[in-house]
Amino acid sequence: MRKIERQMNAAITSEKDWRCDNTEVRNIDGVSYVYLYGHKIAEVGDTWMRIFDGGHQTNTTKSRLNALLSAHGIGSESVFQKNFEWFFRDAMGGILPFFSGMRLN
Repeated sequence: MRKIERQMNAAITSEKDWRCDNTEVRNIDGVSYVYLYGHKIAEVGDTWMRIFDGGHQTNTTKSRLNALLSAHGIGSESVFQKNFEWFFRDAMGGILPFFSGMRLN
């Protein structure tokens, strides 16, 4: 995990607003909103998360989402790419097509 991603996760855990380079966390009423280049890529609550691609399925977006899932998700959840398409791997190893706005509990 990159340093910026560790800092992003620390801001979410401590419920503090934070910004560094292209990544920002805003905390409003117990929900952390994560932005990459000004595009929302995640909403993180106490017991849930919604993930977005922000309109750009890039390696950086995928890296930020995987860092979020690692720190605030369940087990081995991840986003991965195969043949230029994004997929979501759940904690049980199931694979789902990725769609922006997926809600994870």
